[in-house]
Amino acid sequence: MAYSEALASRVREALARNKGVEEKRMMGGLGFMIGGRMTLGIVGEDLMVRVGPDGYQRALKRVHARQMDFTGRSIKGFVFVEPAGTRTKRSLASWIAPAVAFAKSLQ
Repeated sequence: MAYSEALASRVREALARNKGVEEKRMMGGLGFMIGGRMTLGIVGEDLMVRVGPDGYQRALKRVHARQMDFTGRSIKGFVFVEPAGTRTKRSLASWIAPAVAFAKSLQ
C-alpha cells in the first residue's frame, strides 16, 4: 500500500525540531521513530498515532480518530486519524504532540 507523501512531508516538517527521528518503511506505509520508539506512521492517507495506554480512550473520543486495526484486532495505544483530522497545521500538531510526548516518556 502506498502512503501519502504530502502527509509525510508535513510530518517531517513538524518533527524537524526533535532529536533522534528516524523514518522506516513498514506495514505498507511509513513509520516515524523517536529514540528508536514507534511514534507516528502513515498508512495510505491516514496518520497512525501512538498515544500510549493512558491516552488511548481520550484519543478515540476525538473526531476523525478510530482504532488501529491491522489484524482484525485493535492495537491498544495506537489510533488511526483520517485525513480530515490532519487537514490543518494546527490539527496535525494536536496529534503529533501527544505521540512525541509518549515516545519521549519511554526513553
